[in-house]
Amino acid sequence: MSVSALFLLGANLGDRRAALRAAVAGLGRTPGVRVKAVSRLYETAPVGPSDRPYLNQAVRVATQRTPMGLLLEAKVLEAAAGRRPGMRWGARVLDVDLIAYGRTRARTPWLTVPHPRAAQRAFALAPLADVAPRWRLGRRTISARLSALAPSRAEVRRI
Repeated sequence: MSVSALFLLGANLGDRRAALRAAVAGLGRTPGVRVKAVSRLYETAPVGPSDRPYLNQAVRVATQRTPMGLLLEAKVLEAAAGRRPGMRWGARVLDVDLIAYGRTRARTPWLTVPHPRAAQRAFALAPLADVAPRWRLGRRTISARLSALAPSRAEVRRI
């Protein structure tokens, strides 16, 4: 039986488009994972100390992997792109976050699903709305949460 899951990809160092393309392709090559939908690209303002804008993209998959298995694959993709451990919310060549895994709610030292801050961040909600507008994060759909935030074009810009 497969489960639907949502990923958010981000990059603000190097060839950002290439990093996101490689991550989508890597997800597609992962055993037990089928890419079902990929969002458009969004350029977004950084959160935290970085001053470099991010490119963000969402991916909806069908998977037979566990949430922890998907997290490990995300870390493999980040490492393959050249990501090294660094400052929280700092600049990065690739960030692959598991946002949601079916209706599962889990909290471990390594993984929390659904992602604890995705529902309040326009840079996450805009691309997620492309691939799963009716997916519920808590009691509201992704598209309703995005509408309520009304992000500015300076904050989130579709490209």
